[in-house]
Amino acid sequence: MADECCTSNASNVMILPCSGGSNVGQLANRAAIELTQEGFGRMFCLAGIGGHLSGFVRSAKDVPQMIAIDGCDIGCAKALLEHVGVPVKSYLVVTDLGINKNHDFSLKEEEVTVVKQAVKRICVTGTVRSSEEASSSRSCCS
Repeated sequence: MADECCTSNASNVMILPCSGGSNVGQLANRAAIELTQEGFGRMFCLAGIGGHLSGFVRSAKDVPQMIAIDGCDIGCAKALLEHVGVPVKSYLVVTDLGINKNHDFSLKEEEVTVVKQAVKRICVTGTVRSSEEASSSRSCCS
């Protein structure tokens, strides 16, 4: 079911990346941009949701498919969504993919690819990679 849902409607996946001040925050952001450009989901403004802008919050609450991507386990994107009452439907933490957090902003294309593949895997298989939800079977389609 997840395969059918997410592959046929991949452009309907809302992607909410962290854009934090580290390599992993910027990897989340770059992956979201590239996935949007490739037609897999649409990047959405996390700051607008955090600013309690009603249209942004309503869109995030109403979207059927969503993935939040945090750079590290501090979990700013997830905390922001929870703060405004938006259910976190699917979730990825970049550092859980074995990428170390640092302040080198020279992003490696192979790491961007790893993040993009993880987002797609979560949406297609429901495999969630995060410190808190590693055993969850939720997907962007649930």
